[in-house]
Amino acid sequence: MTAGVLQSPLKTNISPIFLAEIFLLNIPQPNLICFRLTPRVDTEIGNRLSWRFSQKFPDIIVIFADGNFWVLAKPDQPMPSLDEWRKALTEIQEDLKKDIGDRYYSIQWVSQPQISADILSELAIRILKIRRPFSYFTIPFNKIEVRREAKFWAEAIEIKNISHPAIAITIRSSFVFKGKLSDFYENHPYRQNPRDLLIGLNVRDIEKNSSATIVDIEGTIGEREEELLKYKPASISEIAIREAPRDQPVVVVQFGKNKKRYLYAMAALIPCITEDTAKRFDVNYGDLLKEAKIPYQERQNRLAFYKEKAALALSIYGFVLSENCINSRKSGNCSELFLPLKFKLEDTQLLFGKDKSGQNFISRRGDVLKGLSKAGVYRRQFQYEDKLTEIRITALKLCDLKVDPFIREVQKRLESYGFKSIIVHKVALSVNRSSVPEDREKVEEAVDKLMAVPEDREKMKEAVNELMAIPTDIVLTFLPQSDRHADNSDDGSFYSFISSRLLRREIASQVIYEDTLKNSSNYGNILNQVIPGILAKLGNLPFILAEPLEIADYFIGFDVSRISKKKGFGSRNVCASVRLYDKRGEFIRYRLEDALTEGETIDKRTLERFLPSAELRQKTVLIYRDGHFCGDEIKNLRERAKVIGSKFILVECVKSQIPRLYKFQQSVVTAPTKGLALRLSPYEVILVTTEVKSEKMGLPYPLRLKVILDPEHEQQVSIESLIEATLKLTLLHHGALKEPRLPVPLYGSDKIAYRRLQGIAPGTVEGDRQFWL
Repeated sequence: MTAGVLQSPLKTNISPIFLAEIFLLNIPQPNLICFRLTPRVDTEIGNRLSWRFSQKFPDIIVIFADGNFWVLAKPDQPMPSLDEWRKALTEIQEDLKKDIGDRYYSIQWVSQPQISADILSELAIRILKIRRPFSYFTIPFNKIEVRREAKFWAEAIEIKNISHPAIAITIRSSFVFKGKLSDFYENHPYRQNPRDLLIGLNVRDIEKNSSATIVDIEGTIGEREEELLKYKPASISEIAIREAPRDQPVVVVQFGKNKKRYLYAMAALIPCITEDTAKRFDVNYGDLLKEAKIPYQERQNRLAFYKEKAALALSIYGFVLSENCINSRKSGNCSELFLPLKFKLEDTQLLFGKDKSGQNFISRRGDVLKGLSKAGVYRRQFQYEDKLTEIRITALKLCDLKVDPFIREVQKRLESYGFKSIIVHKVALSVNRSSVPEDREKVEEAVDKLMAVPEDREKMKEAVNELMAIPTDIVLTFLPQSDRHADNSDDGSFYSFISSRLLRREIASQVIYEDTLKNSSNYGNILNQVIPGILAKLGNLPFILAEPLEIADYFIGFDVSRISKKKGFGSRNVCASVRLYDKRGEFIRYRLEDALTEGETIDKRTLERFLPSAELRQKTVLIYRDGHFCGDEIKNLRERAKVIGSKFILVECVKSQIPRLYKFQQSVVTAPTKGLALRLSPYEVILVTTEVKSEKMGLPYPLRLKVILDPEHEQQVSIESLIEATLKLTLLHHGALKEPRLPVPLYGSDKIAYRRLQGIAPGTVEGDRQFWL
């Protein structure tokens, strides 16, 4: 994104221009060779070897892709000889013997290699990772630094049926501690519990700035000193290791999805702050997020600066980076790639309950409250088909706050939507004093270690057991704000303890944190979010689409949620529930699976149970995968489709590493309109699914949608119909008026799986109540 695009005078410009953080690459005469190893190596080993090759040969760039090693040198630089490659391979194998074994590998040259746009993009990214041309700048915030950093990755974009290499460059804010991990640990009041304090922290390697997660603690500096020194870390001196306290723990980290675990001395790492770990740094994460918002003008200037730095680094190897980013100017060759929405999403027609004429009331998405007030919910749960049946509510209060006025407003709003209610029980427990900061901290500790305060836990048990003895449909639980992130502890939170017991007994639960109610004038907004969710949790369906979607008969979404083990290797994973929706977005049912799995792959038998032939036989089913399909999932899904005579449209929905899109009008960069899409290929698109109305809210973060093609069958899937379906499925979230970023078949699936690992799940494996809202 350059000044040439962003700052040129456009006095006559009326229509907006759309921009993307993507720059095309060209390399007219690459100085490139390609070889493979015999026997062949997998991707994990190939990636490690390629990185080591790059270290062995200065100014030589090596990546592993498509089973081959691709080598790029400067235009006039001679390539290493075969003997030099063999010598380097032998040395690398010796260093990695514990990980890759001591097999003998031979090098085979690939003559006339067919290099793809993807491989050229990856070579460019490897150049930037090695040369590190980008700097960052910081905004101090107490003991924290808010860093503005460049993030970059490979892209490929299809223009006029030809795939072109490209890179994406964006600017992100991250939060890091002012100092090393050793400083954080040695000065923390809870350093006597290193496992609770350190495990789960995100950290950066000081030398390479690579992100990792602390997954374990293995011994102390005194016990592992020689082993640490053997690694010869460039980011930390031998003196620093030898002078570190002998009892200082040695941490074990993992980088990304790399399964290998690395020992690190704390002085070689910088701790990062996330929403889940903010309380360990005594900082309010919400305050950090306010500092993270990057003004549009600042973003524009920094991106132009980063682009120039990238172009200079890449030119050393013969790459030419396009002067302008991908944009919709008619004079360019990318204008047809941008797909503005051809209809107003807020005008999408929804179907509600029946009005006085006996017909289902139709109202636009922008008037949801009007539709509920005039006609009620589209479908009432059988228990409430008789409008005289009351919703039985219990109020459970664990915080020092007056809640009776809010409860009365809840009943009034329910009645305005056609539901009578009655308060059958009220329970108030004095387990904390949340108005006093010191007491709030004590309560947070008590929540983190519930077993340490048996008197409070016993009170809770007695109260919840008492609730079970009376007929209650839903429990309104009022919790202290300190409980919001208490699940990170071994003992869990009040939320988890209460919700798990209620759900197992098929009793709905609605949690409200005290800070939400502190401003009584905000009751209206709170009720707008809470009441449709309460009704949906009780099995009612507030609204559906008035017009059916054309792309498929049914829509399904699934995900795998991961929780790292606090002891031992790997992570403990669980498949999320699968939810089934029809072509009007009508929620039919969910299904839960109890199978735990290592890794990220959903096994074949579980997939079969998720896709019942009774309903899906000979139907077209669009299946959203949260993230990328893993292992044999695609193969197993295609086999299942063949068995039941159905057509499955497999769509990856990726939420991270996505370039931002912009609107550029009258020489000013602003947020893009909701629904704007950038077509990367006929089967891959970047889609803006949220709306930002103020610069203070930052920029919307798009989704990346990719249809997985079946090489054996011609698959006619319109990318425009996928865009329409995805956007309209975001309108059917019943837990809030604001539409979520994800379509409803995926929304909350990771949350469902995460809660299931905590024991929070209904007692039945199937149901029609949206308990996850």
